[in-house]
Amino acid sequence: MNSEQNPESAEPSQPLIGPPEGPITGAKSIFWNEREFRAGWRLLVYMLLFILVVTVAGILANALHLPRISTTSLTATSMLVQEGIGIIGSLVAAAIMGMLEARPFGCYGLPRTAAFEARFWQGAAWGIAMITGIIFLIRAFGGFSFGDLALHGPQLWSYAVLWGLVFVLVGIFEEFLFRGYAQFTLATGIGFWPAATALSAGFGAIHLHNSGEDRIGALSVFVIGMFFCLTLRRTGNLWFAVGLHATFDWGETFLYSVPDSGLVAPGHLLNSSFHGPVWLTGGTVGPEGSVMAFVVIAIAAVIFAFVYRVKD
Repeated sequence: MNSEQNPESAEPSQPLIGPPEGPITGAKSIFWNEREFRAGWRLLVYMLLFILVVTVAGILANALHLPRISTTSLTATSMLVQEGIGIIGSLVAAAIMGMLEARPFGCYGLPRTAAFEARFWQGAAWGIAMITGIIFLIRAFGGFSFGDLALHGPQLWSYAVLWGLVFVLVGIFEEFLFRGYAQFTLATGIGFWPAATALSAGFGAIHLHNSGEDRIGALSVFVIGMFFCLTLRRTGNLWFAVGLHATFDWGETFLYSVPDSGLVAPGHLLNSSFHGPVWLTGGTVGPEGSVMAFVVIAIAAVIFAFVYRVKD
């Protein structure tokens, strides 16, 4: 594992926001440690930069009349715009922080040299296997019906590809925002797993804003967020998690045509349906709110920890 992929390496050489000369005592110690600006302040600056870039990009998108997500409209094209804006904001903010901290961008979890290579496709296989496992467990207990095809011909394939692109962007944006710069930086201050727990809790809480989401669904998101952190810890970067996140969401939204964190999108493959108790089906949340999601994530975590062992 090289330093650019290790979430706890890449000490800054001469950071632009390094400590002032002289002993770091008194008021100075609130803002700096012996090496650089403290982790909490760096994370705050990153979030302010992210908000600034996203705000400017959003204004430009509105000026260009690009489709945007609203409370009454959720489409693949509107999600493309939203996730694209999110990616621009999160990556540009991290690139600026990298210059200020004198760190290579890749140390924040998305090294360009590993982009869409083996780890991504391994994660993609795990993602589709995990959502399939959840759906078939629900079906085994009588809670899911496939129904008939909702799409046919060229429309079927165009939506399959479009949703695939959407969820690759979702994977990159959400993984980098919660487990990229933020995870790396917070881990330098409080350690990897405390940082992972705090950020995964935030990841789950954010999903409560989705219509149809509930506390069980948010807890499921927290748990899978911790699993994503395990993949980061064991593989050294986020590309496995990006692939897993992308195909898990694609399987929910398009392939099995069920709610994804409480959201149902048009352009899905099947006229599928849930029936049965909420503990089994997840209700309005979808399969992420089902007890079967916790079962599958737990099994996946055990298998992953065995297959992807800690390197000596």
